[in-house]
Amino acid sequence: MSTLEKRVNMLAVAIPFAATLAAIVLLWNSVVSTSDLAILAVMYVLTGLGVTVGFHRMLTHRSFQAPKPIEYGFAVLGSMAVQGPVIAWVADHRKHHAHADQEGDPHSPHVGHGDGAAGVLRGLWHAHVGWLLSDQGQASARKYAPDVYEDRGMRLINRSFPLLVLLSLAVPALAGWALTGSLAGAATGLLWGGLVRIFLVHHVTWSVNSVCHFLGTRRFETDDHSTNVAWLSLLSFGESWHHNHHAFPRSAAHGLHRWEQALDPSALVIKGLEKMGLACNVVRIAPERQQQRQTVAAPLRAAPRDA
Repeated sequence: MSTLEKRVNMLAVAIPFAATLAAIVLLWNSVVSTSDLAILAVMYVLTGLGVTVGFHRMLTHRSFQAPKPIEYGFAVLGSMAVQGPVIAWVADHRKHHAHADQEGDPHSPHVGHGDGAAGVLRGLWHAHVGWLLSDQGQASARKYAPDVYEDRGMRLINRSFPLLVLLSLAVPALAGWALTGSLAGAATGLLWGGLVRIFLVHHVTWSVNSVCHFLGTRRFETDDHSTNVAWLSLLSFGESWHHNHHAFPRSAAHGLHRWEQALDPSALVIKGLEKMGLACNVVRIAPERQQQRQTVAAPLRAAPRDA
């Protein structure tokens, strides 16, 4: 990565973190309103689904097809989550699946971090944040995401990423002003619906890279250390059924058991789009196919680490 890229990524991590610390102080002093929390919730849902439904299931894995306006709309929302331009995000994630928990994986906690407790901590740090300063955005788009790269609309959204970051901050600020009629309301809308929301979406997404390749449950035969983490499922919009996803990467639903499906909001959104005629060719995994892939008496435990 270039020095400029590293510095930009460091700021993208540090500024929302500092803003969240400031927000916690303000919350302690009760300087937060219901409108601030409403803006936070709406922006969290919209940009989070932009990543999970748009960047991940639709564009990276082609779990379903949608009309171009829907594709572009989700790509814009995903870009507003401030996790990098759409083409780079897709290329990085496809590279992750091509080399999951092996040499070449951009954010594995298991490869090249040493042994013992220190190695565990270094691996988790790399998978969660450290890779943003070394490997993020380095996957070849022409190799890993040629279909997205060749889409003129996606290239325009990709180039517009800096403007979409500004929009991601401007929308909650304008919403705060509209709801309160004051500059103070705009400022707190920016804080909670902008910076704090970015911090939360970032760390929930990064937890799928780190926690969901280290702690959790497994029931399928896979060549990686992916895990399912139930307590993270709603916050991640179903992405933390990550072991299921690695077993069946093209599945539109990551929650495969009936009770998991209820905790997979992204799959419910895709199902809703399908019912409205806005999604088609939705990929589903038959129970018989799941049974064939399932391990015999798979223990519910943390995934093993390489020596």
